[in-house]
Amino acid sequence: MIRVQGSYPPVGGRPVNPAPRYSKKAAQKAAFPFSTMFTVYALHSAKFNKIYIGYSSDMENRLDAHNIYQTKGYTFRYRPWVVVYTESYPTKKEAMIRERQLKSAKGREFNWNLINYRQDD
Repeated sequence: MIRVQGSYPPVGGRPVNPAPRYSKKAAQKAAFPFSTMFTVYALHSAKFNKIYIGYSSDMENRLDAHNIYQTKGYTFRYRPWVVVYTESYPTKKEAMIRERQLKSAKGREFNWNLINYRQDD
């Protein structure tokens, strides 16, 4: 076998395979202790009596974005927001499905009942 000093891959040898690549599905299915959890949340603006439903992988920063950092959009107009409901999911897809359910008529009814219950206390 002929080798040239400093060549990559080695001349005459078989190429070295790089580290294996994993698809997003494979990464989601793998149960690592450091995997990202997604939070579905409902916010309430008592000042304007509005609700907002969303999901995020970093709830603290997302709440700060709604209340402090955003300069335009729906949540900017109705500040301040308070978290009234959260659920956690292991995958983004599951969180998106649950967010869609909470944005439906039945889901909004659930959130309003939750808000009204808390105000009665």
